[in-house]
Amino acid sequence: MDDTTQTSPALLPVGLRDILPPEAELEARLVTTLMDRFAAHGFERVKPPLLEFEDSLFSGSGAATLEQTFRLLDPESQRMMGLRADTTPQIARIAATRLAHAPRPLRLSYAGQCLRVMGTQLEPERQIAQAGIELIGADSAEADAEIILTGIAGLRAVGLSGLSVDLTIPTLVPQLLSALPPGPRHAAARALDRKDSAVVAELGGPIAATLLALLGATGEAARVLPALRALALPAKAGAHITRLTETIAILRALEPELALTIDPVEFRGYQYHTGISMTVFAKGAQAELGRGGRYFTADQEPATGLTIYPDTILRLAPKPALRRRLYLPHGSAPEAAEALRAQGFATINGLAPVADNAAEAKRLHCTHFFQDGTAVALT
Repeated sequence: MDDTTQTSPALLPVGLRDILPPEAELEARLVTTLMDRFAAHGFERVKPPLLEFEDSLFSGSGAATLEQTFRLLDPESQRMMGLRADTTPQIARIAATRLAHAPRPLRLSYAGQCLRVMGTQLEPERQIAQAGIELIGADSAEADAEIILTGIAGLRAVGLSGLSVDLTIPTLVPQLLSALPPGPRHAAARALDRKDSAVVAELGGPIAATLLALLGATGEAARVLPALRALALPAKAGAHITRLTETIAILRALEPELALTIDPVEFRGYQYHTGISMTVFAKGAQAELGRGGRYFTADQEPATGLTIYPDTILRLAPKPALRRRLYLPHGSAPEAAEALRAQGFATINGLAPVADNAAEAKRLHCTHFFQDGTAVALT
């Protein structure tokens, strides 16, 4: 075979990549910091498997992940399995089965990798890291606010500031459009997605007036919320606005400086959110730091959660100082090495004598080398 036709061993499938030093360590530290903060807020960590049988993986909210899930046949059981595209449905399964008799509300956290069939133009990666929290068994504004505030606390712990939360109600528009025939309903949904007020106006009647008012009620929460509350909405849609009002009141009382925006016609993420949903941003960055919202588990237990994206945060958060790397010449005493590690050094053992310890330390990307009983910094 001609060498030019052979695939390079470094070539990976589209959307997948190796994470090398020091990025891999930085990501691990970031996830550890997030999980420690979530734990401090009472969220207990669980670890679901990468693969599950289709029946459980696609039950309840998991059905929304079907198109993004890699599927394969289990050679042991001859049943179809799926490789998770999102962790939230797995947490819901754990709550409904293994933790069915645990006291409610459940506060669970997780961190791990997910794999998706397709990336997007803005997010081409198909393997993504997730770290998140789920609050299961409570349907209240207090629960919605707690998820948001705990997520904000985690992001601040990794050094992010200028955070803002965009609040949405994914089920609001479908409820308002449900009375329309399929054709106009589809056209209106597309127009709202594109924020095309001209097409929405063509619907005519009260529905057009309501939808146009919703399109205009987008922006800073203090300005938008009174306009939403003034709308004459059906009872179910009006209940969403009431819950939104209550949640914002709690957030304002506990975090008066947190930037809050509202977009009542926006929907992001998987199609399993049933109530107040949220997306977290940082000032000056277009990327989403996290996304979540209210949903029901497979056995119709109310829940809400927030998924944080460490890959994105890693690009924006201040980089923590890595361990200083110190070259230990061949034959150095183990006691000296242990003392240096206790001082925060990562010790790199010399496996054979060399003529120039400083040069060897530099070659191995060390910051220091050990000489005459002390750590000497490389210039």
